[in-house]
Amino acid sequence: MIIKFKNIINQFFLKFNYRISKSNNSDELVKIYKYNNYEEYKATQIFYNKKKINEIWADEFNLKKIADFLKKNIDKKNIKGICHGSRNGFEQNFFNKNILNSKVFGTDISDTAINYKDSIEWDFHKTKKEWIDNFDFVYSNSLDQSYDPKKALTNWVQQINKNGYVILEHTDQHSVMAAGKMDPFGVEPQFFPCLITEWFGHSVSLKIVKSVKPNKSKAPVWFFIIKKL
Repeated sequence: MIIKFKNIINQFFLKFNYRISKSNNSDELVKIYKYNNYEEYKATQIFYNKKKINEIWADEFNLKKIADFLKKNIDKKNIKGICHGSRNGFEQNFFNKNILNSKVFGTDISDTAINYKDSIEWDFHKTKKEWIDNFDFVYSNSLDQSYDPKKALTNWVQQINKNGYVILEHTDQHSVMAAGKMDPFGVEPQFFPCLITEWFGHSVSLKIVKSVKPNKSKAPVWFFIIKKL
């Protein structure tokens, strides 16, 4: 599925000093790979999870930025959170070590989740009744692994309490060019705020924080921080 309405979006971004870079795919702002069925999606995600089980996409430099943001903006002693799509548990382990008295667990669709501390096997498109309005934050860098990102993100927003935050980490590896069978959802970072607005209207607020990857590439990182209104 490709969403194409470049002229309207260009006018929107130019108004706010954005400009979409021109390329062969400049009119493709959102892409969702279509699987034959849910079973194919699940099998694909589990396959790549196991293939990349020792790889870590998140990094301490940027997770510390998030931890500092949470400590500054959540006024309570015991911070509860979920890291969706956390594979080998790196993210929740970092938050539990760096946010005093925090209780953070991770989810992953693969059965390998049970091998890692504070991880459960779970499809992040789904939710539990006890999770609704219950968490201070939801963090993920794995929305690109969603077959239905609106459904997934709607569940994540439901999971935070009235003072909580959904924090999405986004890079060029989450863009349209990177989307495919392994990572079905791709969106250009300049367009993502417009897409979130389309999905949620005035029911949420959005804050954007820019960073970089702390390696030689210094690749740009965007944090899209969503809060209920």
